[in-house]
Amino acid sequence: MKKILIQTFIISIFFISFNATAEIKHIKDGNVDAKVKLVVFESLTCSHCGDFHRDIYPKLKTDFIDKNLISIEYRNFPLDIAAFNAAKIAHCRNDGKSEILHHLYNNQSSWVRGSTIEDLNKNLKRVVQESGFKLNFDNCIANSKIEDFILEDRIDGAKNFKIEATPTLIINGEKFENPKNYKKLKKYIEKLI
Repeated sequence: MKKILIQTFIISIFFISFNATAEIKHIKDGNVDAKVKLVVFESLTCSHCGDFHRDIYPKLKTDFIDKNLISIEYRNFPLDIAAFNAAKIAHCRNDGKSEILHHLYNNQSSWVRGSTIEDLNKNLKRVVQESGFKLNFDNCIANSKIEDFILEDRIDGAKNFKIEATPTLIINGEKFENPKNYKKLKKYIEKLI
């Protein structure tokens, strides 16, 4: 019996250690080996970023992502504490998928409202709970590793790409101006393929 308890304790320590050191990943879509790599620096409370996810992303998905021609990676550039908290939620599952991120953008008008951060967090929590993603909101918001990951993205964006506004697109390492003009974006990507 004592041997079983010791083995159980060792196994539980292993799983606790494994989960505590799980790598936080960037949220991505598309073929990671694609010739064209698009990086989007964004803030979850930014209405232009919401427009990008609702209007531009579906076209990119149809024309390029679903055909394995490009990869797209979402980077964090929160412009306020509400966007910072929402980014923590988007990364909380730590699976590198974009489902939660797109849900937050598609429901942006439901949670980006209120006069205090407490109001915004309450709305964000409600949207997450109603979504069925089964996240522990409070644990996600309090996760310091995710916080560091998000802040590192923001520092990298400001330092290496001189980002001042969101969304900012980086295509194969070069800043792309006017991310809201899909016709121009499509033509630019087609030249790189």
